[in-house]
Amino acid sequence: MPINKKEDAKKKIFSALAVAFFGFILLNITFFLLFLYHKLIDSITQASIQPDMNMAFDWYPLAKYLGFLIIIGTMTYKVFRSKLKTIYKAIYLTVPLAVMYATTGMYLHRWPVAVYTIGTISTAGILYWFYRTKQPWIYHYTLILMATVMFLITVLGVEI
Repeated sequence: MPINKKEDAKKKIFSALAVAFFGFILLNITFFLLFLYHKLIDSITQASIQPDMNMAFDWYPLAKYLGFLIIIGTMTYKVFRSKLKTIYKAIYLTVPLAVMYATTGMYLHRWPVAVYTIGTISTAGILYWFYRTKQPWIYHYTLILMATVMFLITVLGVEI
């Protein structure tokens, strides 16, 4: 194997490991920020309204989560429009993918077939889009990694 191919293989392996490792760290930070976001919104609403909003209004938990999804979506748009290196974008890609899969599982947990169907269709659609728009291989890898991890979390019944 020529040196260029060896170096390229090493770089790809390092990139794949970096996405898995730093993506996991970024996910933990994201879900901690989600917790803080919920606490902040709850403290603001409960200061003005006495009952527990989560119990008083069926729409309130969903509205809080949709607000967080809008924040994640906006950040994702900005990250992918920025001039960051591809590896950093791939690491960040773990966040919207995990949020998408977790949200689907959270709100449709009573219908496992719907969760698997939506997850499969979403993964296939994104993978097709990556292929058609000739996105870097690391994005494909990140998508497959996150789809596999979230599938295993669902099948094994792991709580997030």
